Amino acid sequence: MKDYLIKKALLPLVCSLSAVCGLRAQVPARMKSDTLQAVTVTSTLRDRDMRSAAPHFSLSSSDFDTFGVTDISDALHRLPGITLRDYGGAGGMKTVSVRGLGASHTAVVYDGVALSDCQSGQIDLSRYSLDNVAALSLIVGDGDNIFQPARNLASAAAMVIETPQPEKDAATALMRIGAWGYTNPFLSATKHLGKKWALTAMGEYLYVKNDYPFTLKNGRTTVTHNRQNNMMKSGHGELNLSYSRNAESTASLKLYFYDNSRQLPGVARYYVNENMEHEHDCNIFVQLQGRERLSKRFSLRYAGKFNYAMTDYKDPFYAGNIKDHQYWQREWYATAALLYEVSRRVSLDYSADYFYNNITGSDLADYGDPLRHSVLQALSVRYATGRFTAIGRLLHSLYINKVERGRAAEDISHLSPSVSLSYQLLPRERLFVRASYKDIFRAPSFNELYYFHYGSPTLNPERTNQFNLGVTWSRDYALSEATRGSSFSLSLDAYIANVKDKIVAVPYDMFVWSNINMGKVKTIGMDVTASVTQRLSERHTLLFAGNYTLQKVRDRTPDSPSYDLQLPYTPEHSGSVALTWENPWVNLAVHDVMVSSRWPNIRHYKDTMLQGYNELGVTLSRDFTWDKVRCSLRFDIKNLLNEQYSIVAFYPMPGRAWMVTVKINT
Repeated sequence: MKDYLIKKALLPLVCSLSAVCGLRAQVPARMKSDTLQAVTVTSTLRDRDMRSAAPHFSLSSSDFDTFGVTDISDALHRLPGITLRDYGGAGGMKTVSVRGLGASHTAVVYDGVALSDCQSGQIDLSRYSLDNVAALSLIVGDGDNIFQPARNLASAAAMVIETPQPEKDAATALMRIGAWGYTNPFLSATKHLGKKWALTAMGEYLYVKNDYPFTLKNGRTTVTHNRQNNMMKSGHGELNLSYSRNAESTASLKLYFYDNSRQLPGVARYYVNENMEHEHDCNIFVQLQGRERLSKRFSLRYAGKFNYAMTDYKDPFYAGNIKDHQYWQREWYATAALLYEVSRRVSLDYSADYFYNNITGSDLADYGDPLRHSVLQALSVRYATGRFTAIGRLLHSLYINKVERGRAAEDISHLSPSVSLSYQLLPRERLFVRASYKDIFRAPSFNELYYFHYGSPTLNPERTNQFNLGVTWSRDYALSEATRGSSFSLSLDAYIANVKDKIVAVPYDMFVWSNINMGKVKTIGMDVTASVTQRLSERHTLLFAGNYTLQKVRDRTPDSPSYDLQLPYTPEHSGSVALTWENPWVNLAVHDVMVSSRWPNIRHYKDTMLQGYNELGVTLSRDFTWDKVRCSLRFDIKNLLNEQYSIVAFYPMPGRAWMVTVKINT
């Protein structure tokens, strides 16, 4: 029966690929001379964010430098609606929840292809270097781009990471050192191989001892410890081969490697602060993708990927002997999208994706070696005039579950609609209103389904729906001839999101926990962003960027003892501000991240609240040219006020820290 379901699911994908290949074969040789000349349209990230029919927020690499962004977690704090879980220190695991929906509802798209972790369902963003990021974007719901893989649309929100493109031959060398043994060299180089081919290579190494001090309070007594067993060292490298015949015919091959050996400090205890846990992670993937103009109206986008991930966890303090678990994940992924431009106003897209996941472990009691076949198909339509944009999508998802031993989870089939609208209120003013709706779900991870004494193969998927209503406004202005180039932008989005069949872990007895579907969660929130660029003179500019998020994420499960209480680790108020003065001498940026109090448990037990915090930072930077080589010097002070706080209970974050960065570009 399952073999029949697999064939039934794959049939539309095979047929669509056959049709695409047949269509391409029918394009005559003279089509090249009939194809319209490519037109390059440039648009700033701000313009794209303002015009988007769904909430879209972006940071570019120039924003990282301008506003003193220090690492990937700091960059995430500068985007609205994000709740970050950080387990302490540089290199600590970092996952992202958007609008209180949970980290598993956030897709991470790396250079156009989604990342995956079938074991936990969450992506650790600490594995990706900010030095190799050209732009970081948060899309809530579905973005305006209909020409993309169906898998990119299969989550409530998407974090999109774009790496630099090979525009010209160049090389970059960077060295970053900081407090508590932080050492981070980075190298990248691009070489064009003729007019159509380019090769880019990058590599970095990160070592940090992470033995920072922290305080613990117990009644009237306060003691200071240093974080122990918290060292991390990792290597990250990428090799990219790019091909570009023209703007509409491109292809790229990426080889990615990441290896991380880290000590796990565990929770910080008042009397005992010892731990010997260790984790080794290795991730390798290779992906090929491209796009091709088939004719005047048809375009094809395709991608294929193989992903391998290994985790090795050891705990020498485990009772009786060393606890040693190893897990191996594998994924095969293929996608194709066909875009049909009906007219200048109307476009249609059909995307079909297939991916196969499996996981094996060294401890046979933990897993039954589960595997999953997934088929996603999306049909999208976009209608756009000068002032009005409407986008509608229908996504069909089919997940077929199997195990080598034991009971397999039920297969999942679901149809998910979404729609987004944008309208420019005044013809000469960049003032837009937008509205969007998305219905989507997430399949339970392998841990939630199968892990020994924790997983439940009878789980239903979590279902979500979200509504958004927003307004954006941007304008360029000049108070005088000297202030030309001054501008501002504002956005306000109000939203409601609901989660049904929320997966929660409940105790079966004192030692055994199990996952069940029992929860309903409702989010009511608001995101506000603002940015101002004020030219003071030809060589002096003030820049401001800020965001604020209000989100009430409440348990709405009937008869629940935590009914109408805020979900764990979800602040009601959060935001960030940054003010930069650009001048001929040394650029100065002052930035602050603010998070209100949070509860680490669903029941809000007395005296367990995590206090809110302010993390204030200062950045000094200078760019200059030395012997025709572009150089940058930068000095950062993080957590200037040395505030002691935790994002996750009993995982104290570092206090005041310094960092020096030297960068050379040729």
